[in-house]
Amino acid sequence: MEHSELLRYVVAAIERLGLSYMVTGSVATIFFGEPRFTNDIDIVIDLGTEQIAEFCRAFPAPDFYLSEEAVRVAVQQQAQFNIIHPSSGLKIDVIIPQDTPFNRCRFARAERFRPAEDYEASFASAEDVIIKKMEYYREGGSEKHLRDISGVLKISGSKVDRDYITDWAVKLGLESIWKAISDRLEQ
Repeated sequence: MEHSELLRYVVAAIERLGLSYMVTGSVATIFFGEPRFTNDIDIVIDLGTEQIAEFCRAFPAPDFYLSEEAVRVAVQQQAQFNIIHPSSGLKIDVIIPQDTPFNRCRFARAERFRPAEDYEASFASAEDVIIKKMEYYREGGSEKHLRDISGVLKISGSKVDRDYITDWAVKLGLESIWKAISDRLEQ
């Protein structure tokens, strides 16, 4: 299974179950920005305890490896779990969002796009992807997050609402990172 086929599969499964979701992470930054290699798909899903068994059935063994116990723990702790597609080595990181003002706003701003001609998917907005990438950079310091942000701003820059990013950067304590990124782009 190719990366694009796995994205199509997981989106179809989530939509069949009627779950709110958004594609985010590197897949979203590639969609809004510059291409780069990635071996995973990051998806934020509003998954409740009552939906766990049906969700797990959508990813049957041996085609997928998914621990129902890991799903239960992630839902209870508002954390993340993985779905692995062993034959391709690809991985889906499923993030269960915490109930915060920013996450509520991200879900409200999610947009429908066509990652391929034959289907649509809900994506986090470019601005929200940038904000999350700044949070990940603050947590781990990986330069890949800054490269992803620069790629999105380079390709989608005129469409990106910088005031929105600035507002959330202040609220989330990311203003120094956002200022450094903005200053670097203006040089």
